[in-house]
Amino acid sequence: MATIDVMISADEISNRLDALAEEVAAALPPEARTSPVLMIGPLKGAVMVMADLARALHRAGVDTVMDFIGLSSYGAGTVSKGTVTMTSDLSIEVAGRHVLLVDDIVDTGRTLHFAQAHIAARGPASLRTLVVLDKPERRVVEVPVEHVGFTIPDVFVIGYGTDLDQRYRELPYVGLFRPDSDS
Repeated sequence: MATIDVMISADEISNRLDALAEEVAAALPPEARTSPVLMIGPLKGAVMVMADLARALHRAGVDTVMDFIGLSSYGAGTVSKGTVTMTSDLSIEVAGRHVLLVDDIVDTGRTLHFAQAHIAARGPASLRTLVVLDKPERRVVEVPVEHVGFTIPDVFVIGYGTDLDQRYRELPYVGLFRPDSDS
């Protein structure tokens, strides 16, 4: 068994996403309002964030479409393998579109760096990145992130997209995961 302490509540996340949506809307070039912004999220962590952010962006007056890219850098466990593997590619054309890359967390920066390079190579009109959680102490690869929800210390968290061996993504909050000492 383990203990999960709430680090960032569901209400705090919801309020911050609304603020981030307004921030994104204000940062978009005027021509981005003529067609939907393409939101791209690495699977599987971005799923929860993308759904809530799309609704927040709608409230902020921004139309969106979504696509996902399958990326893996952890496998099972709590430590990055150090390499990023693409498990599935995008299905929507990126060229000429305004793209918002969305993820649950950036720690080493490897996954976001890979995703940003992959998307940039496809010729978007613009590319901005939004993450809910930023763990700068873990950064190995510097990546530009224009929109950050919360900066957190180097602790292992779960919930709101982040996981432990594919579990706990569904939690509506971000929790500090503490394994029991006798397990």
